[in-house]
Amino acid sequence: MKAARYYDRGDIRIEDVPEPAVEPGTVGIDVAYCGICGTDLHEYLDGPIFIPPAGHPHPISGECAPITMGHEMSGVVYAVGEGVTDLEPGDPVVVEPYIIRDDVDTSAANDAYHLSPDVNFIGLAGRGGGLAEKIVVQRRWVHPVGDIPLDEAALIEPLSVGYHAYKRSDARAGDVALVTGAGPIGLLTAAVLTAEGITVAISEPSPLRRQKAVETGVAQHVFDPRETDVVAAVKDVTEGRGADVGFECTSVQPAFDTLIDAVKPTGVIVVESIWGHPASLDIQKLVLKEIDLRGTIAYVNSHPETIRLVQSGKVVLKPFITGVIGLDRLIDEGFETLIHRNETAVKILVDPRA
Repeated sequence: MKAARYYDRGDIRIEDVPEPAVEPGTVGIDVAYCGICGTDLHEYLDGPIFIPPAGHPHPISGECAPITMGHEMSGVVYAVGEGVTDLEPGDPVVVEPYIIRDDVDTSAANDAYHLSPDVNFIGLAGRGGGLAEKIVVQRRWVHPVGDIPLDEAALIEPLSVGYHAYKRSDARAGDVALVTGAGPIGLLTAAVLTAEGITVAISEPSPLRRQKAVETGVAQHVFDPRETDVVAAVKDVTEGRGADVGFECTSVQPAFDTLIDAVKPTGVIVVESIWGHPASLDIQKLVLKEIDLRGTIAYVNSHPETIRLVQSGKVVLKPFITGVIGLDRLIDEGFETLIHRNETAVKILVDPRA
């Protein structure tokens, strides 16, 4: 089968690899769609970051580069291993793409399994990936999606990132949030916030992405930071108070600086983006405003609630999909577009069989 294989920074190859074996306790999935994630772009430009370099296998997966990429996947079950009784061939599903030790409790009773030692991700540290025709994963990572269309279902994973960030923020209905960046994570975070009754302002220089924020209704205030003093605009919206919460979704220093100035005293800032380089922080502003700065990584017990948000109609995912390409066009029409022409696209999906 065809798969996108990461060898090193700037070196991803489309190759033929053996189909994975369905073993006891696992589920075989025909991949329908896989999104290109900002994390994938960071690996291509700045990595390896999450991907174990050649000669340095991951302590859980035992794998290192070359690695099959892709972790934002949807598909259809084609086989189940011995012991799997609650799924069957034909079921539409998504994958919560974790690589976690087998003895870690990943039930709803554990709200910190995503922080367990050596945690990593399917499609980054091994165990196959969604940028391939098939994948086999442990049953605990497979979530049925019912009647959600499979192209939209491929966005459940990044939507879960936004949902977890919302939970980390402790934001409540009636709060005002500033989101810096209207890429996929920024827009999907805004979608969750709006669904939860929070007023959202977005700062984004790309006209297409600002337009998406307006068209989809995920933000009530949309600013171009090249033309607008975002801090002043947010204070106008909040009668001088400042935003209750901020979400950093760019890994760009000026956007982070804007949040420090735009949130109210005692405000909360949640950093969602993966930074491939060090950031700077004006500690004095943090101290004098008593700002609460929080990191967030991925999700924990988030997929079921995120799927319910989509099934309820509170979050509509279709408008965020701006392109579907075949695996052979992954670099030139996928990565290169999102790196060098990201003002022209939001979420690009890959159909491994196209």
